[in-house]
Amino acid sequence: MATDSNKFQAIIAHCKEYGFIFPSSEIYDGLAAVYDYGQWGAELKKNIKDHWWNSMTRMYENIVGIDAAIFMHPTTWKASGHVDNFSDPMIDNKDSKKRYRVDHLIEAKIEEFDNAGQKEQAEQLQQQLDQLTEASDFAGLKHLIESYKIACSVSGTVNWTDVRQFNLMFSTEFGATSDEGDNTIYLRPETAQGIFVNFLNVQKTGRMKIPFGIAQIGKAFRNEIVARQFIFRMREFEQMEMQFFIRPGTQKEWYEYWKTERLNWHLGLGIAPDQYRFHDHVKLAHYADAACDIEYNFPIGFKEVEGIHSRTDFDLRNHQEYSKKKMQYFDNDIDPATGKPYGNYIPYVIETSIGVDRTVMLVLSEAYEEQDLSTEEKKDSRVVLKFPAKLAPIKLAVLPLVKKDGLPEIAQQLMSDCRSSFKCFYEEKDTIGKRYRRMDAIGTPFCVTIDHQTKEDGTVTIRHRDSMKQERVPMSEVKNIVLLAMA
Repeated sequence: MATDSNKFQAIIAHCKEYGFIFPSSEIYDGLAAVYDYGQWGAELKKNIKDHWWNSMTRMYENIVGIDAAIFMHPTTWKASGHVDNFSDPMIDNKDSKKRYRVDHLIEAKIEEFDNAGQKEQAEQLQQQLDQLTEASDFAGLKHLIESYKIACSVSGTVNWTDVRQFNLMFSTEFGATSDEGDNTIYLRPETAQGIFVNFLNVQKTGRMKIPFGIAQIGKAFRNEIVARQFIFRMREFEQMEMQFFIRPGTQKEWYEYWKTERLNWHLGLGIAPDQYRFHDHVKLAHYADAACDIEYNFPIGFKEVEGIHSRTDFDLRNHQEYSKKKMQYFDNDIDPATGKPYGNYIPYVIETSIGVDRTVMLVLSEAYEEQDLSTEEKKDSRVVLKFPAKLAPIKLAVLPLVKKDGLPEIAQQLMSDCRSSFKCFYEEKDTIGKRYRRMDAIGTPFCVTIDHQTKEDGTVTIRHRDSMKQERVPMSEVKNIVLLAMA
C-alpha cells in the first residue's frame, strides 16, 4: 500500500492557508478530530452534496429525499442494535495510558510491512486479523499484537491491557432538568435510522411503489477513540445515504446494481478507474448479508469512502418489533410462481452510504498538484487544485487589468451577468500573474481579464486553469463557456 505522507501534509497545510478547512476552536488550541470548513471548503462541500443529491433524487424517478432530525427516540437505537452492538475492540497501553482501536493498531503494522516490501508478512498478518476479528477472539487479538511486538507510539512499549469493547455513541440528556426520569438520548451515529422510521410515512404520502429509495444528507456523531488522519475520521461528520427498499429475494441483483451505479458516480468525477477498488467485508455487520466498500487511493493509501450494504429486513423488522407498529408493504404485483399478488411483506434494503468529509478529502487529494514551471530564463512553480468545474468553489474569477479607465465597471457588468448562475469572484489587487496563482491555488477553472481592448471590441482574455492557455473571446460568450464546463 503505497502512501505519500508529504503530499498528505501539504494538502492539510494548503487547506488551512487558502480557507478550505481549519482546526475547530483553534484559538483555544483546538478540539481533537473536529474541523471547521472555511469559505472555500464550505462551497466545495456544498457542491459535492448538491451533486450527490441531484444525482440521486433527479436522475432516478423512484428515489426521493428527506431530512430527519438528529435527535431520535432512544428506543430507536435499541431496535437498530447500536446500544448493544455499536462498539469497537479497544486496547490501552499501561505505560502511556493511550487507547487504540485494535484494528488500527494492527493495520499500521501491516502498512509497515507493505512499505518495507514484506508482502508475505503483510498478507499473513492481514489474514490473522480478519480471522480473529470475525471470531470476536479478543484474547487472540491481544496475543497477535504482542507476538508481532506492536508497540505504543507514545511509550514505545508493548505493555498492553486486555482487549475490550467500547461503545461509540455520544449520549446527552433530553429535557429541562436531569431528574425527570430516564431522559438519556443519543446523538445519532448514522443517518439511516431516520429513513427507516419514516419508511411508511414516505411510502404512503409519496405513493411510492417498490423498488424505491429514500435519500438523506445529514450529520452523524461517533465518539471515535482514535480519530485521526485529518477529516478522514472525525467525531462529527456528514453522511450521504440512500436506503433502497426492495422485494425479499431480489437483494443479490440489486446489491450488484448499486455497486455498479455508485462506482460509475465516482468515475463521473473524471477520476481514473485504477484509483478505486472494491473491498468485500470479511466480517459482516449484524444487519447485513453482503457488504463491500468502495476504496479510493488517498495519499494515505486505499481507504473506504463509500459502503454498499445489503441490510436484509433487519431494521424494519426490529422497528416493527420494538414499536409494535407494522412496517409492511402490500405488493399487488403478480408473483409468476403462484399467479397471485406478492401480498404483505417487510421489504429488504440495499444501502449506499458515502461520507461527505471523506469525499471532500478525496476530491482534494485528486485535485492537488505541485507544478514546476521553471524555464532556462527563470524559476517558477505553482500549486493548483484541478477540481472538476461543477465542484469548484469558484467557477469564474473576473479580473480588471487595472483599477481605472472604466475597466472595473465593465468587470462588474460581467459579474452581474454571471453571479446568478454560478459562484464568481472579483479581484483587482496585485499583478495579473499573482491573481492567476491565487485562483489556481483555490481551484478556479476560469479567469477572465478585462483590458483596454475590451472597451474597443467587447472581447476578453479567458484563461483555462489546467492548461494555462489564454484565448480571446467575446465577453458575451463567457457565461456559456463556464456553464458548458459545469455540465
